[in-house]
Amino acid sequence: MKEDPPKFNPAVLPTEFMKNFEPADSGETRHFLYPGQVFATRDPITISTILGSCAAICLWDRQKRAGGMNHYLLPEGSGDGPNRLRYGNVANPELLKQVLALGCTVKNLQAKIFGGSSAFSADLTHALGTKNIDLAENFLRAAGIPIVERDVSGKHGRRLMFQVADGLTTIKSFEQASV
Repeated sequence: MKEDPPKFNPAVLPTEFMKNFEPADSGETRHFLYPGQVFATRDPITISTILGSCAAICLWDRQKRAGGMNHYLLPEGSGDGPNRLRYGNVANPELLKQVLALGCTVKNLQAKIFGGSSAFSADLTHALGTKNIDLAENFLRAAGIPIVERDVSGKHGRRLMFQVADGLTTIKSFEQASV
């Protein structure tokens, strides 16, 4: 009986290795978002990150051409301490706060949700990735921000790139082909 090759899971990589997944310098300004971080800007740059069971929300104001992204690991946790943004219940409101501080308005915002894979869970309803995505959807619904794109769930990681200038996103799946 032949065993399946192990699946690549970028979520378990140490932080120092994550930059190896970024494309070579293309001359454009980029910001790499690590787990537990939030970044919002008016500058026309590309924000990128690597997601496994983690979730990321991209918010973009089509009038101001500004936006931001978060990257959280767990749905709920303490709002105190230096690692508070690794929890979605803290990171989601913080992202909205930072985007609004740029002069954006909720009525002009649109959202995109990514991540939430469940590589090791047979029961997707109780998987960590599913809980992260449910939290994002509930937060955006309560804030009145429409979700215009999503690439969630599955059993693979993703590299996400979000262009703040035009709100476009690019996803690269880390799904391995069968041997």
